[in-house]
Amino acid sequence: MSTLLLDQPVPVYPLTPQQTPGSGLLQLARAQGQQPAFRQNMLRPHRKDYYHLVFVQRGGSRHWVDMTPYVLKENALYFSAPGQLQLKEKLLPLWGFSLAFTREFLALQPNAALAQLPLLRNPQNGHELLLAPADVAFVEDLFTKLEAEYQQPGEWQQPMLTAHLTVLLTYLSRLYTAQFPGDEPSADQLLLQRYRARIEECFRERHEVSAYAALLHISAGHLSEVVKAQSGKPAIAHIQERLVLEARRLLFHTPQSVKEIAFDLGFADASYFSRFFKRETGLTPAEYRASSREMYP
Repeated sequence: MSTLLLDQPVPVYPLTPQQTPGSGLLQLARAQGQQPAFRQNMLRPHRKDYYHLVFVQRGGSRHWVDMTPYVLKENALYFSAPGQLQLKEKLLPLWGFSLAFTREFLALQPNAALAQLPLLRNPQNGHELLLAPADVAFVEDLFTKLEAEYQQPGEWQQPMLTAHLTVLLTYLSRLYTAQFPGDEPSADQLLLQRYRARIEECFRERHEVSAYAALLHISAGHLSEVVKAQSGKPAIAHIQERLVLEARRLLFHTPQSVKEIAFDLGFADASYFSRFFKRETGLTPAEYRASSREMYP
């Protein structure tokens, strides 16, 4: 498994004008046995700043989302969100479709409601949907319709793309809830979701529950009470878990020193960070790096 060189930060790749004619907010491509059309250095750890869906009909190799490897299966759909640490192991032929779109695309009306679909919120942190034959036919037809509209610029292109995309993401969200079951959120569960979303935005700078309560315009006591009731964990645990996840990503995928990782995550003292990491995981950062590299060569 590849890692970065000592002096390399984890790169973040946007959708570029070269990849996406027009606005650069949405990209659709069909793979018909050729090697995937992405940067060679995606074989190194990287992040994307866009949502990415890949419908695999045939081919492909193993890829990683955070610390989890996925061997691409026939007639399956793979998806990831902005900011997740990823890498691909090989450039092998692939048959299928690739769809990518940015947060800015979702912010446009009438796309805004799409951001609340389970597939994009991904509360269960899944990245693979297995499709039954009827699902394959439906999804393939929608991708074909999206491709036809994508290749026909004009006054009605964006409304048609949005219509087909809405059907596709809604259908995939139904499959998501079947494969990753969960209940519809209540008001308190929505507050928990907002809390987690704020943590995702600010975990490097804000390590205290009170800071997030201020962002959400509620008292720290009320936030702590709701989060504990809905998740079964103290509110501070969600912040700590997000910090540990990012630390594990960097220890696993990069050669950054423990001190560099500590400072990147907002810890002024590297030794305090090491104690924090060991308290949360049972291993020092160095021990975790060594053991994870042995487990996933």
